[in-house]
Amino acid sequence: MTASVVYQGDLRTVATHLQSGTVIETDAPTDNNGKGERFSPTDLVATALASCMLTIVGIAARTHGFNIDGTRCEVEKIMVSNPRRIGEIKINIHFPKDEEYDGKTQAIIERAALTCPVFESLHPECKKTVVFLW
Repeated sequence: MTASVVYQGDLRTVATHLQSGTVIETDAPTDNNGKGERFSPTDLVATALASCMLTIVGIAARTHGFNIDGTRCEVEKIMVSNPRRIGEIKINIHFPKDEEYDGKTQAIIERAALTCPVFESLHPECKKTVVFLW
């Protein structure tokens, strides 16, 4: 097993990662009857995409000998209805200004980011807009 998730009531869950004991709480968002005091489950999906992209790019950086320390993502999740779901995830990836990436390195980074496991796992109708800001 990966995790245990317990419903706490009032649209809140507590998820525990079984290997590490790390805990994540979720709330329903305010636009769906919730308090919005924590990440919503769909926020976690969008955030997981950015985390996965950076992780896979980090592996590529290690393999190919370049640095991405300090790279950050801005994540925007856009919901749609009928059925209610994530319609689009927008991610701006900001690379450190003190690093220079040549064309080959940029291609390695983009290929790694756009083929991460979460990207590949999301439904094809979920639009993924990724901007690389060098």
